[in-house]
Amino acid sequence: MQKFLYLIMAALLALPATAFAVGQEDAMISELQKQIQELSGELEELSDRLNGPERHSALDRIELTGDARFKAHSLHYNDVTFNPAIQVNFDDFASKAMNPGDPDFAKFNAQLADAGGNLLTFATPGTGSRADMLAGAFGSNALTPITKMMLANPAMQDAFFAGQLSGVMPFVMSDGPKTSDINNDILYTSRLRLNMNAKVWDNVKFSGRLSMFKNWGDSTGSKVFDSWNSFTMDGNNGGNTTGDMLRVDRAYFDWSNIADSGIYLSIGRRPSTDGPPTQYRENEMRGGTPTGNVMDLNFDGITIGKHFENIGLEGFTARFCYGQGFESEWGNGEMFNDITTKDTHFGGFNVDILNDGTNFLQVTAFRAMDINDGFKGVIAFPTQYAELFAPTLYQDMQKFPTFNFVTRYQPSTTIGDIDLGGIVFAREEDNGINWFTSVGMTILRPTGNAGMFGGMGTDAVYEAELNSTGTEVIMVPKHATNAEDQEGYGFYAGVQIPAPMGKLGLEYNYGSEYWTPFTQGQDDAMGSKIATRGHAGEAYYIFDVNPNMFIKLSGIYYDYEYTGSGSPVGQPQKVDDVKNGVAYSLMPVVDTAYDLNASLTVKF
Repeated sequence: MQKFLYLIMAALLALPATAFAVGQEDAMISELQKQIQELSGELEELSDRLNGPERHSALDRIELTGDARFKAHSLHYNDVTFNPAIQVNFDDFASKAMNPGDPDFAKFNAQLADAGGNLLTFATPGTGSRADMLAGAFGSNALTPITKMMLANPAMQDAFFAGQLSGVMPFVMSDGPKTSDINNDILYTSRLRLNMNAKVWDNVKFSGRLSMFKNWGDSTGSKVFDSWNSFTMDGNNGGNTTGDMLRVDRAYFDWSNIADSGIYLSIGRRPSTDGPPTQYRENEMRGGTPTGNVMDLNFDGITIGKHFENIGLEGFTARFCYGQGFESEWGNGEMFNDITTKDTHFGGFNVDILNDGTNFLQVTAFRAMDINDGFKGVIAFPTQYAELFAPTLYQDMQKFPTFNFVTRYQPSTTIGDIDLGGIVFAREEDNGINWFTSVGMTILRPTGNAGMFGGMGTDAVYEAELNSTGTEVIMVPKHATNAEDQEGYGFYAGVQIPAPMGKLGLEYNYGSEYWTPFTQGQDDAMGSKIATRGHAGEAYYIFDVNPNMFIKLSGIYYDYEYTGSGSPVGQPQKVDDVKNGVAYSLMPVVDTAYDLNASLTVKF
């Protein structure tokens, strides 16, 4: 600006004196305007020259990219069955309620009263009717629907008093399976992802991703707890619709070629979602490190790796990965050193054996240690479970039938370890055909402990106890039905072929009875198709509108053979057995389901 003023003054001084004579004002003003315009042009050019390097320098520090996806679903669940029960130790109950020699006998019998309020004892049969005795045994505890069922079932009354209900047996919490179809004809979702990349130094860079994922018309951030897939926790925030807030999906730095050793170190919230071969169905480049058939879950951790050259295998990279999936103490409200859960840690290896641009071969193997019977998270408590487990609370909830109270869920015990391993091979042909196949294995290693919903791959065994005030008989999960290791297997294959205006894809998944991968971070509306215990098939067509925009039409069909897909908690049951009333599940059970969806994705 000082230079600009100086030039103006110089131009004024350069004018002849006669220029100020009367009649020459117009010529003087015209000359000044011409010179000012010339100077302004020079200043703009100089400013552009300076802004270019400054802008380039700023972009060298951080680069922003992203994508926005808008998706419409039509969801249909067929033969959804609710047939709840818990496994009860009847021998333990009979000892406490019917054996005068048991130390709990007097305490329990103080809570057993007939319909008239008279105290009775199971040690003296004939005092009151069988129905009165059963009402007294269970009428004051939390399992009110069981009372109704037992009072209406003389055969069960006979079985109880004849000692046929002995050992560990299902304690049915309804009068039979209830089956119906559920249809959600239209569900809209929006997903926004913002990628951040910055060069910190020659061999240090930062990468991050912020993500928003929501249903249209819903930003509550919590869902009614009707299945394990509805449970929002640290590991699946990016794949669960949690509202219009931006969450940190990834945030880590890479320090490469440390001391010229070829070794690199990476610390932070890991790029552990959208790994191979799941990128094909997303129409993206490879988005995560581990094999997507066994790991698609957000976590915080560390990776140490090395790129190997001149060993005859192009792209060979070996990595050791460590992470933490749960913090048991900090933030859990444990004030009196009575913690029964443990921190969940996991570690293992991820190796790209071959990655030459055409062929890709990868192996992943890791162990998750000290898994608990759930994770910290917020849920909307279902009214139906209040009726089953909290009749006093349920009495008040009936006055507000459209209310759900939101509560923070907290696990209660450590249920075991899980070993996971997977291998994937993918090939991209010269004719544009991409195909892949992947197999995975999981091994559940239970501790024998169990919480409310069960142990690792097992159900919980409940025992009757008095509450802390001695005024109520309640059922408490004491241990798991067994502590045996269980193996599960998963298979995943797909092909993508060029088609008019885009590409056509076909994929198939199969999971066995105990198949338990860590794929809760996937954003399939019905839950991760890869975690299906049974069969899942997907067909899709991708229309490439331009290099940065595409439309995808897709259909996913699920045929569940066993319950509990996506959850390490609870004993898998045959879906057909639950429907027929010979097996039970605390959660509703889906037989088959399908998701028809269309999406538009824009990259920027």
